Amino acid sequence: MSTLNKIATKGKLTLGLIFPLEAYSGSVAKMENQEKLAKRVEELGFKALWFRDVPFNDPSFGDAGQLYDPWIYMTHIMNHTNEIALGSASIILPLRHPVHTAKSINSLQILSNERLILGVASGDRPIEYPAFNQNLEDKSELFRDSFFYIKALQGDFPNYSSKYYGKTNGAIDILPKYYKKTPMLITGHSGQSLEWIAEHSDGWLYYPRDFKTLPIVMQRWREAIKGINSDWKPFMQSLYIDLTKDPKASPTPIHLGFKSGTEYLNTHLKLLESYVVNHVILNLKYGSRPAEEVIEEIAENISPNFS
Repeated sequence: MSTLNKIATKGKLTLGLIFPLEAYSGSVAKMENQEKLAKRVEELGFKALWFRDVPFNDPSFGDAGQLYDPWIYMTHIMNHTNEIALGSASIILPLRHPVHTAKSINSLQILSNERLILGVASGDRPIEYPAFNQNLEDKSELFRDSFFYIKALQGDFPNYSSKYYGKTNGAIDILPKYYKKTPMLITGHSGQSLEWIAEHSDGWLYYPRDFKTLPIVMQRWREAIKGINSDWKPFMQSLYIDLTKDPKASPTPIHLGFKSGTEYLNTHLKLLESYVVNHVILNLKYGSRPAEEVIEEIAENISPNFS
C-alpha cells in the first residue's frame, strides 16, 4: 500500500497534525518538545505529520511555521519516528530550484523508507518573490514549469527544457534514483484551474470552508475528476482548532477553524467525512491548552470514530 493510500481512502476520513505541535501567539513558535510530541502522535495512531515551507518571516502574515527548513526538519523528525507519513504543506515550487527539490524528494523517500507525501504550492506571501528575484506575476507559470521539470527529473538522464530554470540535454542524471511515484498534492489553486489540478496532481489540498460552501467545492472537484475519466482522487484540508476542557462546549470561530469541545469537533469531522473529505490536518496554533493534552484527548475521544 502506498503512503498516500495509508492516509487517504475513498469515503473515509483520517487525521494528521501540522508542526509546530504547540500553541503560540505572534509569528514565531518556541519549537519545544517537538520530537517527543511527534513520537507520541505516531504512537496514538495519527496518520501524518505535516511540515510547512516558509522561506521568510513576514510578521504581517502572522505565522512563520516550524521555522526550520522543511527538508532538514522532515529528516530530523523522520529519525525520531518509524512509520508515520511525512507531508509537506507545502513546498513553494517557484521559490526553489526544481533540481534541488527533486534531489530532496528522492533522498527523503529512500532514507525514510518511502514516507513522503509532497504537497506543493505557489506561495501565499507575495513579499517573498522579490527576495528570490522572481516576478509575482509569473507565479502560475513558474509553478507549472517547476512541476513538470520535477516530473521529468524522475526519469533517467532527462532531456528537458525549462523556460525559467534551465535545461538538461540527456547527458547528465540526478542521483539518488527513486523510481516509484512520489504523491504530489496541489495546495489551493496555485494559479491553476481545477481541471489542471485534477489532471496533473495526485490529490487536492485545500482550506477550511463553511458547510454552505464546501458542498459546492466538492461538487466542482468531483466534476473535474470525472472530466479526466477518474472516479476519485483524495481531497484534504487544514483545520485550526482550540479544544476546550468542556467536551460539550459549543463552537466559536477562530482563524480558519473554531474553538469547541470534543463533541462538536467530532460532529464537525463527521460532516467533513460525509462530504468526502479524506484527510484533515489539525493545526494547534490558536489553542488555549497545552498541545500534549489536546493531542491525547483527540486520540482518546475523536480518533476512534475515524479508524
